[in-house]
Amino acid sequence: MKDPIAVEPAPVTSSPAKPASSGPVSSADLRGLTPARVGLGRTGASLPTRPLLDFTLDHARARDAVHAAFDAEAIVTAASELGLATITTASRAANRKDYLSRPDLGRRLDPASMQRLAALAGAGEQIAGQVVIVVGDGLSPRAVNAHAVELMRALLPHFAAASIPVGPAVIAAGARVALGDEVGELLGARLVAMLIGERPGLSAPDSLGAYLTFAPRIGRTDAERNCVSNIHRAGLSYDEAAVKIAWLVREALARQLSGVALKDESDGPPQWLR
Repeated sequence: MKDPIAVEPAPVTSSPAKPASSGPVSSADLRGLTPARVGLGRTGASLPTRPLLDFTLDHARARDAVHAAFDAEAIVTAASELGLATITTASRAANRKDYLSRPDLGRRLDPASMQRLAALAGAGEQIAGQVVIVVGDGLSPRAVNAHAVELMRALLPHFAAASIPVGPAVIAAGARVALGDEVGELLGARLVAMLIGERPGLSAPDSLGAYLTFAPRIGRTDAERNCVSNIHRAGLSYDEAAVKIAWLVREALARQLSGVALKDESDGPPQWLR
């Protein structure tokens, strides 16, 4: 017999009608508008079985995304097909355990990578003054494997149209966002665009972020970067993200700054100001 105090959530429809302005918003209306966990219902003091199983599955997917293998070889091949020279590097995090327990190790290049980039910059490769794209695994290698190449494919034509010179693509294993600062400093880049897997969430284990830093050097803070985040199939599309990134890069180069002083106005002023 069904527990008389059980309260089951209302079924979710694929295309819920907009809530009537004169009445209250139901939990079904909210669940149809967001992947967030709202209006799940309850059984006594606990969740009903279905929401509990969904939570457990999403948590497992997020953990799997963190520990997924970084397919650097495939990204190198695809970047080459896009016409980019490529350089493979690694941080000082020797393994995933070190990467997760020592974030500082993921922010610095290992000695071999430092020497490789320094030698490249000193060999007259004409990288100085260019935009350098760094592709790092981050906290979700799954996101990078799935989206980094397609984002570059959408982004490069915008750079070409704006006459923005693009240097080599640096593929970095065990990378944190700040690793791009050292890469850019060694190569003499004007700006670094770090494409990296974001911390997996329970509704988006494969979200990619793009972090843009003008005049990169070791010691830059997050306040000196611009971020375009939530790039995945259920979030910001490749084309939408490419437009925002290209606009921010163009303005960062023109104004010679990035971070909190540079606001994303790629869509124009807000509607209420028009």
